[in-house]
Amino acid sequence: MKMVIETSRPIAKVAKELGINEGTLGNWVGIYRREHAGEEPPLTVNERTRLRELERETRELKMELEFLKKAGVPRTLEVPLPALSSRPPAKTPVLR
Repeated sequence: MKMVIETSRPIAKVAKELGINEGTLGNWVGIYRREHAGEEPPLTVNERTRLRELERETRELKMELEFLKKAGVPRTLEVPLPALSSRPPAKTPVLR
């Protein structure tokens, strides 16, 4: 559990390395975080900067999505997939 907390590594990867269920490790990490909520160190300057960048990017993407919704732009497009056999290429929706 501390491998996830101290190194910020994904729960799935740590669980796989340790040979335990991802959900179990996730539960343990959640319990630890709730019990030690006030003990986490403050964000570094770089972390704060990155957080601001991500928040700004999220706001911009939400605004773009709202604009596209209001403009009536469909959320999926038909994109042909490369042919893997003699059959004609399939089409699959791509989310934007």
